[in-house]
Amino acid sequence: MKARHTYRIYPTDEQAKQLAQTFGCVRYIWNWALNLRSVGFKNGERIGYAQTSKELTLFKKQPDVSWLNDVSSVPLQQTLRDLQTAYTNFFEKRTAYPNFKRKFGLQSAEYTKSGFKFDPDTRTLTIAKIGVLKVMWSRDEILEPSSLRILRDASGRYFVSMVVVASAIQLPATGKTVGIDFGLRRLATLSEPMADGRKHIANPKHAYRNQKRMVLLQRRLARKTKGSNRRKHAVHAVAKLHAKIADTRKDFAHKLTTNLVKQFDTIYIEDLHLRGMVKNHSLARSVSDAGIGMFTQMLKSKSERTGRSVVKIDRWFPSSKMCSACGHINSAVVLGVEEWKCQKCGMHHDRDDNAAANIKAVGQTVSAHGGTVRPVRASALKGKSRRSANQQTSTSESSV
Repeated sequence: MKARHTYRIYPTDEQAKQLAQTFGCVRYIWNWALNLRSVGFKNGERIGYAQTSKELTLFKKQPDVSWLNDVSSVPLQQTLRDLQTAYTNFFEKRTAYPNFKRKFGLQSAEYTKSGFKFDPDTRTLTIAKIGVLKVMWSRDEILEPSSLRILRDASGRYFVSMVVVASAIQLPATGKTVGIDFGLRRLATLSEPMADGRKHIANPKHAYRNQKRMVLLQRRLARKTKGSNRRKHAVHAVAKLHAKIADTRKDFAHKLTTNLVKQFDTIYIEDLHLRGMVKNHSLARSVSDAGIGMFTQMLKSKSERTGRSVVKIDRWFPSSKMCSACGHINSAVVLGVEEWKCQKCGMHHDRDDNAAANIKAVGQTVSAHGGTVRPVRASALKGKSRRSANQQTSTSESSV
């Protein structure tokens, strides 16, 4: 199966200049092709990858843009493919309309087999028109990549992300299953304890812990004159702190998901509507800081590589409102209620512990019988009975 391995690289000053030129050419071609397709779309013309590729060949022959020939043609061609992918995702309503790339922020350039050479014996990576890069290999076994992408983040760090074909790792079965309830008070609540006895995973709040420092740096940035060197240093300081927050969040998620995959055969989670949660301005910052989407994505990809399974239950299932002891649904449990008592059986519940237990129980039912776990409402049953009655009436009339 395909995987992506990322390593830190340290280019020389000359290589950094060449990479900056490559990033600039990639950004220029992206904006040129996006403008070409956007204007064509407004005029009722559908321009695809094939036409932009032909236009690029003619465009590079113009004397005004002769500097495009100073860099490898591979990342420029890959930019058109990336733009085609962005349009495909837009038309399938997975993402928004593609935006123009800016000079500041994350920069990248993708190379296929024809644009680089890799020697697994000597661990030497050579990029076309750039040369041999110094790579900090952090794995014992380095697989030969089918393609790679060179990145420079806003803080000025360089990385190489390789697409490799990695073999699946079959972990020994533990016979354990767990239900996980995600939240903001606690990042995760488990229905079964981990090997270290933890059932409640605290929310690290990475951005919140660095909020005072971020406010200070952004205040300094706001006072700098645009275009000055001091403003560039202030922008770099803000970007470094953002990178630190993102790294700590990713490191925490990697360690926790790895432990969960090693200890449990099946993991049951909720299918949370994170996009809708982020639209709530009172929760947007906390939801983004928790990184629940990244956590679930890591959990899914690691389970696929290790032979585990992740089962998502219906997002409309009332896991927090349903009593895990008797099944009674308490509609009085709203957001902010941390503990409640069942009106039917008298069981006292912690909101997150009760939800985790329900997620596990319902997840096992879905795995065994399939289907959905969305509760059937009385209004839905009445509507179904009306539709069935109408169908019977129409059938009898047609037979007559």
